[in-house]
Amino acid sequence: MYLNGEWVSRDDTQEVLNPYDGSVVDTIPSATIEDVDLAVNSAGRGFEEMKKLSAHDRYLKLMKASQLIEERKEDLARTITLEEGKVISEGRLEVERCKETIIVSAEEAKRLSSEVLPLDAAAGNSRKFGFTLRVPVGIVAAISPFNFPLNLVAHKVGPALAAGNAVVLKPASDTPLSALKLTEIMVDSGFPPESIQCITGSGGKIGNALVENSKIRKITFTGSQEVGEVICKSAGLKKVTMELGSNSPLVVLPDADLEKVALATTQSGFSNAGQVCISTQRVIVDESIYGDYLDALVPVVESLKIGNPIEDPVKMGPMVREDDAVRVSEWINEAVSSGARLLTGGERERATVSPAIIADAKPDMRICREELFGPAVTVMPAKNIDEAINLANDTRFGLSAACFTENLDNALRFALEVNSGNLNINSGTQFRADFMPYGGLKDSGMGKEGPKYAIEEMTELKMVVIHR
Repeated sequence: MYLNGEWVSRDDTQEVLNPYDGSVVDTIPSATIEDVDLAVNSAGRGFEEMKKLSAHDRYLKLMKASQLIEERKEDLARTITLEEGKVISEGRLEVERCKETIIVSAEEAKRLSSEVLPLDAAAGNSRKFGFTLRVPVGIVAAISPFNFPLNLVAHKVGPALAAGNAVVLKPASDTPLSALKLTEIMVDSGFPPESIQCITGSGGKIGNALVENSKIRKITFTGSQEVGEVICKSAGLKKVTMELGSNSPLVVLPDADLEKVALATTQSGFSNAGQVCISTQRVIVDESIYGDYLDALVPVVESLKIGNPIEDPVKMGPMVREDDAVRVSEWINEAVSSGARLLTGGERERATVSPAIIADAKPDMRICREELFGPAVTVMPAKNIDEAINLANDTRFGLSAACFTENLDNALRFALEVNSGNLNINSGTQFRADFMPYGGLKDSGMGKEGPKYAIEEMTELKMVVIHR
């Protein structure tokens, strides 16, 4: 791991396993609470060095990082696939997205602007001049998930460095290798050696020490709602961005193109074996086209090739852990035993679960209430758009939602009335451009990602008044 300006190991290590066959990809150190303190103190010195860099300096270093990502793209893609189980085509796409995230972060480093305030708008202040300054918070703690082990790290590290902060990165213990390689790229790009730390190991062991450390001013976390709530309770008076869970609904109205919907459902429901925060989990279909939609969906899902994710023709690989595959199987069986119909899929072999379609699901089933984070899509009928919107909102989550319709009025109703941070019309729930504001409502979190918006979260405003 990268700590205190150098690469270090520890006697206590843990294995990084290939989810597909259980083979050991590598080993990583298990950081201690003392390592957390060392990382934060080192980052404090790194922040002092970051203060010496101009916005243009930070821009150039991030652009250098994007070039190194391009040069190392195949190694990065293979690393993603080997440690996370994502198919290699999706791994390559993630590397491209990571590069773009870093480029956008570089561009935003040049846009940390201030604002002049007309203080003479207040009575008696005609001889006063005011302006704001946007300054980095200091040290950012970045806690990243397993499912996008490179690009979601970039969404935290890129804006943090662009804004002039130092960052302490804690990647998911299942998938730390991509984060370590991105850390190496940042160091090779010329950032101060102590401006970034990457500590590895169990979040249960070192997580509280990291989020409770009083020298950290900002926490950015992507993960489950349960862990996010624990972090918020432990963080104290720190700024926090929480990108949490969801069970995204996709509404299909009578005028939808069912072939397009079936393809979008498959793409947004089963990419990365359903392990995406904005995976389509609940499909709500107008009852007049319910049977036709299922007829269109089943063959598309059944055409997905499952297997070793490192092989190019494969379209879906394993889940990251066999325990998660067991859980998904249990939820599917529970839904079927409660009256739902399993139309296809659901068979498990080690960590791989074949893509499942669960028809006639009920809103109170666990597979509809909680975040599945696996390769299964539930489908339920709705009498009309009113019921469809009510069903879409019948959840504690609100990260992404989608609707297929050619009716402008219905599309606008959906956008205005569905409680979700991201809303897609005539696309699946998984669409995300990396520069756009991205974040959820309700229990799906608070704050926004996307470099421009993340930088706002990772900086603070100072107000300056000149009295004449």
